[in-house]
Amino acid sequence: MDDLCELPAVELADLLRARRLSARELLDACLRRIERADPALHALVTLAAERATEEAAALDERIVGVGPAGPLHGLPVAIKDLHETAGIRTTFGSTLYRDHVPERDTLHVARMRAAGAVVIGKSNTPEFGAGSQTHNRLHGATANPYDPARTCGGSSGGAAVALAAGMVPLADGSDMGGSLRNPASFCNVVGLRPSPGRVPQVPARDAWFDLSVPGPMARTAADAALLLGVLAGPDLRCPTALPAARVDGPLGRDLTGVRVAFGRDLGGLPFEREVLELHAAQRAVLAGLGCEVVDAEPDLRDADDVFRVLRGWGMARALGADADRGGSDVAPMVRENVAYGRTLTADDVARAQERRTALVARAGEFWQRHEFLVLPVSQVLPFGITQPWVREIEGEPMPDYLAWMRSCSLVTTLRAPVASVPVGFSRDGLPFGLQVVGRPGDDVGVLAFAHAVEHATGATRRRPP
Repeated sequence: MDDLCELPAVELADLLRARRLSARELLDACLRRIERADPALHALVTLAAERATEEAAALDERIVGVGPAGPLHGLPVAIKDLHETAGIRTTFGSTLYRDHVPERDTLHVARMRAAGAVVIGKSNTPEFGAGSQTHNRLHGATANPYDPARTCGGSSGGAAVALAAGMVPLADGSDMGGSLRNPASFCNVVGLRPSPGRVPQVPARDAWFDLSVPGPMARTAADAALLLGVLAGPDLRCPTALPAARVDGPLGRDLTGVRVAFGRDLGGLPFEREVLELHAAQRAVLAGLGCEVVDAEPDLRDADDVFRVLRGWGMARALGADADRGGSDVAPMVRENVAYGRTLTADDVARAQERRTALVARAGEFWQRHEFLVLPVSQVLPFGITQPWVREIEGEPMPDYLAWMRSCSLVTTLRAPVASVPVGFSRDGLPFGLQVVGRPGDDVGVLAFAHAVEHATGATRRRPP
């Protein structure tokens, strides 16, 4: 039964549909793994075991009389504690919401349930998702399963750890400045930041704000594709929604002749030496897959300012009332972002949108010459679990907690799908992920590319101790 926790989601889904495995058997295996592993890792902050057991039993009855509920029939899933779940506590990692139990699901959670998923619990996140170190005063810190003295990244850190440790086969997350990508890289799993609109955000305070997007996390690219097929698709309440993104048949693709831009530092960002060494080794992997690998990067000038202005403006609008109400009970970095956002004028936001328009236009020319861009996900390897954020990289001071994750946040501004795919390990056994950026709208293409890379490196087969 314990081996079930290590099987890919696509294999588990096949076993469940064929009735060679019951939803209750799989849930029991996951609950036992959680009982054994989570006390040391602290990935799940609310466990809905009783409710999940009832849902699994109902699914087992349904498949006998009616058939499977959908593509995720019987698969246990963890939901990020930023996403509302009807009847299951959702705290946003904040003491202000320690007893908050929503009455409705976020749209993508409802889609997962409708497809047959069993919500096993909520995964940890920093308060209101601010930062890429999963720690908050309500639930504490989540540890990296490859080295519990290190961070798992964030803000979808609990999800990445639950996947890596075999607690669940699938999880959701969200990403603004790297929150699906950094924890995936730090924990040796796959995280996909979809094209904005691919997974509609409903409800939303501002339907036009697209820096933050929900998306899938999994142990393999094929599993992430399975979940994306459920999450994606239009909704009349989301004016920016894109069509569905389903994979019919195997995810594999022949990459012979595919032109890949091999990025390095995005115009001068600092990276740890070992990160650059691990990244450089991927050139041979891509060449071995038949890719035409060239040294190139898009012109990302103004991207940092664009990201900071639009992020600050969005956070002030979304979290201002909570920051005012909570005062010192709200994390300083949240209050500081709200304060910064409130200094911005309409002209500041308009100029940022104009610069982003020019940035995306320049990227459009880049995409005419290259199908993919690859670069390191993170500028550093997983750092200490007690360290709030990276203060310096190779001797260069980081002015704030956003500066060390610019390898992700700059890419956010491109409105492109981006995956973090495991490709290797440091000398100390810490995971390293490759960031795969595709043309806007080519979410499935990015996953197909990631699938080929993960099979070539074999990194996903190395499980935590």
